[in-house]
Amino acid sequence: MGIKIKQFLGILLLLLAFAGSPAVFADYNIIRVGLTDNKFQNVLKQEVTVFGTADCDICDKETKKVIYRVPADTEITVKNGVTGLDVVINGKGGTLRDFVIVCPQGVLGVKDLKRKGEQALYHGAFELVQKPDRKGFYLVNLVEIQDYLKGVVPNEMPVRFGLEALKAQAVAARNYVLGPRTQAYNEFNVVDSVASQVYYGVNTEDDLSTRAVMETDGIVALYDNEPILTLYSSTAGGYTESYAYAFSDPHTKMFPSISKPYLVAVPDKEEFGTLEDEDKAREFYGSKVPSYDIDSPYYRWKKVWAVGELENVLKSTLVAQSKTGFVHPAFNQGDELGKIKDIKVMKRGASGKAVEIELMTTKGCYRIAKELVIRRVFQKDGISLPSANVFFEKTLDNYGNVTDITAFGGGFGHGVGMSQYGAGYMAQKLDQPYYNILRHYYTGVNLGTLPVTICGEKVKQTFWAPVGRAQIVVTNSNTAKITVVINGKTMEFPVTKTLFQKDYRIDISRYIEDGENTIEFYPPTLGRSVTLYVELVEKYGTENN
Repeated sequence: MGIKIKQFLGILLLLLAFAGSPAVFADYNIIRVGLTDNKFQNVLKQEVTVFGTADCDICDKETKKVIYRVPADTEITVKNGVTGLDVVINGKGGTLRDFVIVCPQGVLGVKDLKRKGEQALYHGAFELVQKPDRKGFYLVNLVEIQDYLKGVVPNEMPVRFGLEALKAQAVAARNYVLGPRTQAYNEFNVVDSVASQVYYGVNTEDDLSTRAVMETDGIVALYDNEPILTLYSSTAGGYTESYAYAFSDPHTKMFPSISKPYLVAVPDKEEFGTLEDEDKAREFYGSKVPSYDIDSPYYRWKKVWAVGELENVLKSTLVAQSKTGFVHPAFNQGDELGKIKDIKVMKRGASGKAVEIELMTTKGCYRIAKELVIRRVFQKDGISLPSANVFFEKTLDNYGNVTDITAFGGGFGHGVGMSQYGAGYMAQKLDQPYYNILRHYYTGVNLGTLPVTICGEKVKQTFWAPVGRAQIVVTNSNTAKITVVINGKTMEFPVTKTLFQKDYRIDISRYIEDGENTIEFYPPTLGRSVTLYVELVEKYGTENN
C-alpha cells in the first residue's frame, strides 16, 4: 500500500506541475527530459507509439481532466498533424493538443525504443509537445529528480567503481540538471544522451547506484551559496584542467573563457606541479606517472598516422572545424593543404592540455584552438582524439620529409571537474567518502540543499546527512528570526547577522539524524523574505558560526 501511495503522490505532483514552464519544474523537483531515438540523435518526432505497464490516463494539460483511460499494454500511437497531434488507440482516435500521458500504477514505455538492449521504460509521465510551426513534436519525460538520477548514475559511471564514487556521481548529476548551464531547448531541460547526461530509464537501474542516489537525496555542491556547474569526464589523465582553458564562452565564443573558481586545474598529487611547459607536459603524458586515473584504459594512449593519411583527414576536418571560428585562417572546401611540415603545441593549460596548436604545411600555417576543436581536427579512423592532453612527434625520411606523425596523450574527455576513473580510485583504493571526492575535484565547494528564498509560502526539503551534522546558512535576510520544522520538531532561531556579515550559520546538528531528514522553512512575518539552505558539516570541514 505504501508504494502505491507514493506512486500516486508522485503522479499527482506531476499533474500539478506540468502546466508550468521548464524553469518551474526544477522548483518542484520535476525534470523534463527530451527522449531521443535508438541512435541518441533525433529528438524531434513525426510519430511515436507509447504504452503503459498498467492502466494509463491521457489528461488535458490545462484542466488536468482525464480525456481517455487506456488499458495496460495498449498501444497509443501519436502522429504529427496539421492542427494538433493525431492520437490513435485500438484503431480509433482524434486530434489532441496540450496533453500528457500518466501511468499511476506502473511505468511508461516507448515501442521499439531500446536502451542497453532492453525495452525503454520510464517513471513519471509523457508530455507530447508540438512545435509551433507544426513540423514535428517532442516526447518529453516528466520525472521526479530522484527517479531521473536512478536512470542516470549507472549509465554515466560503472557500478563497479563502488558506492562512494557513485554517490559523488549522483551529486554531480543532480547539480548538472539543477544548476547553471546552457539549455539548448525551451521545451525541456535536458536530453537523454551524452549531449546532456545519459539517461536510460527504469530497465537500467541498479541496486547499488539507486542506493547512492537515495543516500545523497537533496544534496548539491555549492560555491558562494550557489549550485555549481559540475562538469565531469571519464579520465582526466592525472590532472584536471581549468574551465577557461577547455571551454569557450557559450554566448560570446571568447576563448579562453572566463574562469570559474571551483573548476580550476587540480593535480592528483601536489608534486606534479604545473605542466604549461612543453618539456614537462611531454614527460608527464609520455609516461605512466602513478595517479588516481591510472586504472583507466585511456590513462595513456597514442595514435599514429602515415603523413598522407593525416593530410587526407585534415582536408576534411579543417573545413568542418573552421566553421566553429577556432581555426585561423579558416580552411575552406577546395583550399590546398600542402604537405605537413610540423605540428606544434603553442600554448598549454596547467594540466598540460593543448590550448592552441600550430599546423605548418607547405601551403600555409594554421592555428587551431580549444580542446574539442583540436580533438576533432586530428581524427584517427574517423574518431576524434580521446583528449587534448597531447603532444606530437614526427618521423622524417633521409631527405627531411615527414613520413609519419604520432600523437601521445592521456585521458578521455574534456578533463574539467570530476574524473570518473579518479573518483573510482579514490573510493575503492583510498577509502574516501563521496564528499572528499567532490571536494578534490571541485575547488572550495561545500555540500547542502538547494538554496531557496522563502516569502509567502513554506518550503519543504528532504536531505540525507551522512554524519548527522548540519547547519542552516542564512544568506539574505531582512527578518530577525526564522521558524523551521526539523524532523517534526518546530523551532525558532534568531538571525543576528551584522551589516558586514555575508552569511549567518545556525547549528542544527542536535536535531539531525544520520540518514534521511526533512526540514520545512516557514515564511517570515510582515511580507519579509529570507534566503537560506542546509549545509552539511562533514568531518573534512569546520563550522563557521
